[in-house]
Amino acid sequence: MAIKESAKKALRQSERRNIMNSQRKKKVKNLIKEVNVLIGGKKAEEAKKLLPQIYKALDKTAKKNTIKKNTASRKKSRLTKMINKASSK
Repeated sequence: MAIKESAKKALRQSERRNIMNSQRKKKVKNLIKEVNVLIGGKKAEEAKKLLPQIYKALDKTAKKNTIKKNTASRKKSRLTKMINKASSK
């Protein structure tokens, strides 16, 4: 357990950041799962409507350094590619 006041504060900050980071990651994962389900169900148009939400969530998560910028870009690119492939069928 932390003894000094600064160590206690650092622990509080760390716990708060951990909660926020996990919430952001969970939101991104849930949106991606939702898109995958829609694509699997042949509903590419509905998946396209979710794309702005996913972009927003990924950009915010990358801005807060929860995930790396390139990881967010890669995920956006792969999702867009997948949706475009599904809608062209």
